[in-house]
Amino acid sequence: MKTTRAALVMAATALTPALLLATPAVAAASAPVSTPAASAIVTPETPVDEMSEADLRIAILRILADEDSGRGVVREANEALDGTVQDMRAFLKTGYRLAQAEDDHVAVFTILAAAQKRGDKAVVREAVKALELGTPEAWRAFLETGYRIAQAEDDRVAVFTILHSAQKNGDRAVVREAVKALELGTPEALRKFVETGYRLAQAEDDRVAVFTILADPTISPALRAAAEDVIDGTPEELRHFLEVGRYEVGR
Repeated sequence: MKTTRAALVMAATALTPALLLATPAVAAASAPVSTPAASAIVTPETPVDEMSEADLRIAILRILADEDSGRGVVREANEALDGTVQDMRAFLKTGYRLAQAEDDHVAVFTILAAAQKRGDKAVVREAVKALELGTPEAWRAFLETGYRIAQAEDDRVAVFTILHSAQKNGDRAVVREAVKALELGTPEALRKFVETGYRLAQAEDDRVAVFTILADPTISPALRAAAEDVIDGTPEELRHFLEVGRYEVGR
């Protein structure tokens, strides 16, 4: 029976802690995870059935050396190396593909859980589709292309939302950088703005806002001292001062 959408959502929520412990962490801002492509399955010139024990071992060690190999692949590869020649052949012929599917399945669930937490609707939609299809091919397609495209869709919405708010607030640097990202229009440009560009542009606008406060001759000595103290601070310190700190010291 096909897994229902509601069941997948519930499963992702319940499995989030375990999945995050069992797989490499997904970037906080949801940059697409790096996973071995299907073509990474060993395809030596010599057929697996004709490979020597040394060649079999080298092929498996190459898989283990790939930093993108997931825990399922690493586990099965190590078991094959600890086993017989037949075990190593079996791993290269079928075990690697099955272990990769296991890792892909976990990766899709991990991405789904993180996307639900962030409210990335397109990523949630496409991850659920892949899980509902329930095939290794669907999971791999999502990880290789679907995730990137869906994340770009969510990022575009996020950039437009940020741009609208910045226009209302008169945050010129944020408007400038958001427009640049939208004009470039690539998934990479949108992600870069969401991950780092927005923070830096907001800090630029916030620093201007603090300088504006300092330019006011009527402010209190306490507010002036607080503004001077934060002017060279981090983006987070500038934002906190403008949102909270300046009201705590008063004018």
